[in-house]
Amino acid sequence: MKISSRGEYGVRAMVALARHYGGGPMPLTAIARSSSVPPAYLEQLIAPLRKAGLVESKRGAQGGYQLARPPSLIRVGDVYRVMEGPVAPMDCVSEDPADQTCPLIDGCETRPVWLKVRDSIADALDSTTLADLVDPAKKGRPHDVAGVVAPVVAP
Repeated sequence: MKISSRGEYGVRAMVALARHYGGGPMPLTAIARSSSVPPAYLEQLIAPLRKAGLVESKRGAQGGYQLARPPSLIRVGDVYRVMEGPVAPMDCVSEDPADQTCPLIDGCETRPVWLKVRDSIADALDSTTLADLVDPAKKGRPHDVAGVVAPVVAP
């Protein structure tokens, strides 16, 4: 499963807003600069995040965007699903039952592994909040020298 730039940039923009949480609305240009997301693309991403109730907007000279709730209450999975749709490494195991259209679902011998893949991805997304990404040390994960969470390698 590959995450599109829409999903990646949406999460990066939300992390920028999480870092700024409590500091008032953040102008779109500042979010773009902080998240390294092109401003024109960011404009397209903010609307669905706002519609989903993850961000709020304020008009005016001191306006901009801010998280609609604390970073600890916004899961990466919430952002991912707004940007990408349901977790679905294959259509037959999509989180959205309407997408599960394969005629081989009943009795499919390989489907159990795809369900495990979907559930593992969903668990990783839903067990990580924006607060965890802003301050990963609080979650107790190892870091590399750049301060980025080191990948967890399964045995």
